[in-house]
Amino acid sequence: MTEVTRRPIRRALVSVHDKTGLDAIVRALHAVGAQIVSTGGSARAIADLGIPVTQVEDITGFPECLDGRVKTLHPAVHAGILADTRRPEHRHQLDDLEITPVDLVVCNLYPFQRTVARGAAPHECLEQIDIGGPSMVRAAAKNHHSVAVLTSPAQYAEAVEAIGTGGFTLRQRQLLAADAFAHTASYDVAVATWMGETYADTTDGTGFPRFVGVTAERAQGLRYGENPHQGAALYRDGRPGIADADLLHGKAMSYNNYVDADAAMRAAYDHGDLPTCAVVKHNNPCGIAVADPSQDIAVAHQKAHECDPLSAFGGVIATNRPVSAAMARAVQDIFTEVVVAPGFDEEAWEILTAKKNIRLLRCAATPDDQRGQVEFRPISGGMLVQTVDRVDAVIPDADDDPVTAGHGDDFTEWTLVAGEAVDEATARDLQFAWRAVRATKSNAILLAHDGASVGIGMGQVNRVDSCRLAVDRAGQDRARGSVAASDAFFPFADGPQILIDAGVRAMVAPGGSLRDSQTIQVCQEHGVALYFTGVRHFAH
Repeated sequence: MTEVTRRPIRRALVSVHDKTGLDAIVRALHAVGAQIVSTGGSARAIADLGIPVTQVEDITGFPECLDGRVKTLHPAVHAGILADTRRPEHRHQLDDLEITPVDLVVCNLYPFQRTVARGAAPHECLEQIDIGGPSMVRAAAKNHHSVAVLTSPAQYAEAVEAIGTGGFTLRQRQLLAADAFAHTASYDVAVATWMGETYADTTDGTGFPRFVGVTAERAQGLRYGENPHQGAALYRDGRPGIADADLLHGKAMSYNNYVDADAAMRAAYDHGDLPTCAVVKHNNPCGIAVADPSQDIAVAHQKAHECDPLSAFGGVIATNRPVSAAMARAVQDIFTEVVVAPGFDEEAWEILTAKKNIRLLRCAATPDDQRGQVEFRPISGGMLVQTVDRVDAVIPDADDDPVTAGHGDDFTEWTLVAGEAVDEATARDLQFAWRAVRATKSNAILLAHDGASVGIGMGQVNRVDSCRLAVDRAGQDRARGSVAASDAFFPFADGPQILIDAGVRAMVAPGGSLRDSQTIQVCQEHGVALYFTGVRHFAH
């Protein structure tokens, strides 16, 4: 069978919910003399343009019925779409059945995802599950040797040109078909996910549905992955996050830049309304700090940077406030890969854009946008799924023991298990340290003073080494009088002893170890306040 390079459009089937740009397509079709077949609201919109349109029921001989649920599900429609016109027997069958082949299908689907996103009731969501549309799109995409298919207004400009120059080439039809199957796949996954969540089989007690699907669209290729020999690309899945950030200035983002920027942004939004800055290197914080509400974000940046200036070289900075001129002047003298923020003041922009290679990212998304979301981690043969860890956790009491009872992430809910109750300033530092340690890879120990990390030990295979590392990075002067947060329980008293010997005056940890009594005892003996949260923020 010989493939004709371009296939002129003689008959087009148009059925769209989103009518953006529809006038350009139908005018182009009318200009080349194509017959336009359409349904319902699409047909009315075309007629209102003064362009001749044939109702689909005139083709099928059968009226739309069941409140529009059945319109195009008919052999007179689908035979015209599915006929492989390269094959003589298909053409003869169409002649015998008096069916005209379709050369172009223009179809986008009911807005199911938007309906779910606005919290519509289940019966309304069910009505937005498109049946006829996906059937036509899939049929046209399968038969792309004979039929072109458009599923998005973003494709219309190129389509208008193709229609006016003799039709779509085979290569164009192949690409459109691939887009069409991706479109229906994404739609089907959204429906299946919603159905699984709405009518979840939770007999295993996890609360997770039996099926979970993720679809994403390639946004851009990246130069390489974590290492130069690894290929990489950025995909977007439609959820708000760092993948949607706007690169306003600087070199293209790398794989590692995105990983670090995501970690930095999450760390910068863990402290409520306080101006916050996080400096991240290799997916771990070099420093995190907050400022008073009335202070410039530059104050938080200075405090965060001072935690570990050596490691901050070549790092990623994130803030939860627009970058000010004062902060920009500090950053301009520090080699920084990326600054991600909700915005940049005019003078800050002028200062930072004078540096050719620094990447400036504007990201409007916040962790609040991820509330209730799940995250996925590939493993060989499958993937792991969990809810996103946030610093607003509250868990039910495990038993009547106040030492092991679960309370949450708020200082007022913690249990004092050793020492005397701390003053207000120390309580603020403990609260800050507990929120900041969530952003650090386990095993994690974070020392803090005056709303800033002063020493961080992370990613060690035992908690004792993390304690030593946090103290070493802080140095004797900064460690003395600081507070400490541990992302998980202390399994033995040796870690707390290291912190006590360094002069740490108060600690917060989840509790829950079989040897909690030993940790409590050593803190009690040295007059160090120890609070248990009952919540763990362990992170691999």
